[in-house]
Amino acid sequence: MDVSEPASISTGIAQRYATAVFDLAREGDDLAALTSDVEALRAALAESAEFRDLISSPVYSRDDQGRAISAIAGKMGLTQTMTNVLGLMASKRRLFALPQMLRALDEKLAEARGEVTADVTTAKPLSDKQKSALAAALKESAGREVKINQTVDESLIGGLVVKLGSKMIDTSIRSKLQALQNTMKEVG
Repeated sequence: MDVSEPASISTGIAQRYATAVFDLAREGDDLAALTSDVEALRAALAESAEFRDLISSPVYSRDDQGRAISAIAGKMGLTQTMTNVLGLMASKRRLFALPQMLRALDEKLAEARGEVTADVTTAKPLSDKQKSALAAALKESAGREVKINQTVDESLIGGLVVKLGSKMIDTSIRSKLQALQNTMKEVG
């Protein structure tokens, strides 16, 4: 069995929902509200273990998921389009694809704004000054506005890893130590 198959299935599902939501928001000239919905849902996923459990646990029935997601969407003040799509996803037992859908929507929204997103992993959080300097340097390279999506991974020790489209730049101390270790193995 191909291990990547379930991931590609959920990514495909997420892409279809993201395309539908994006197209509806663009037709309604409501991309700003969609951006707000995406940010609110991403924050809820990051902050609430219960919410993550709701979308991924098979213990909840379709009806339970539908009622819960409806109540959550109402409390969060999500748009009617997003609320309807989340309800549809719950009824089809596809809420598990929500994180991938949010990523796909981010890409579509960034493209509509003429931006590109760079995934940056650092050993310590970047200051606002460092983020803006990095964004300016990446803008020069990419030729478009660059939005930085930062994550922290202390195992990098220092430096950073930047993924911009299909390019990856790894200046982390961890990767330099691994390269040195490989070189030492070849010599010994």
